[in-house]
Amino acid sequence: MVNRPSQPEIITVNSEALQSQIRDLLPSQNGFGSELQASNVITPIIDLTATAEGSSLPSYLQTSLAFGSQTTFSINDASLDLANAPGFYRVTCISSVDQRTTNTLNKFTISDGVANKDVYEHNIGSTFAGGFDSVSIDLIFFLRAGDTLTVSSNNTGARIAGSIRQVATGSGELVPPNGFPL
Repeated sequence: MVNRPSQPEIITVNSEALQSQIRDLLPSQNGFGSELQASNVITPIIDLTATAEGSSLPSYLQTSLAFGSQTTFSINDASLDLANAPGFYRVTCISSVDQRTTNTLNKFTISDGVANKDVYEHNIGSTFAGGFDSVSIDLIFFLRAGDTLTVSSNNTGARIAGSIRQVATGSGELVPPNGFPL
């Protein structure tokens, strides 16, 4: 048996979708070359995605709570508009409802100006002998142009309190925590 070194094969990849993604992720590469190529050679990969997207911060750190980034809220038997600009928003809060009161609820609603869509609800459908039922909430909401995110509590037995922070613009550009980078 003769041991022959293998020859790498390089083929052209004709995909406008892939080429467009490369141009979007790596704007510095715009205009370099006209074709993507694939090879059967094993090549180590270095993930530069976050840097290519304009952030050197991992996404879980980019969405962190920060002094100056958060807007707090606390409502009881009321409604409050939390955000109305396009983008992605992180809401962290505690929702508490009195189990001794029928149909007590806290909810988040997104309105497009014409219709309302309930997107999250914490409720007690019937009464119980116990006290309060509380849940921790950590959600990301997306608002289009014209959308409004509202939090509401339907009676005095329901309270919801927490904070909201925009984590990305409507076009997906990350909004780092206030003060980052140092």
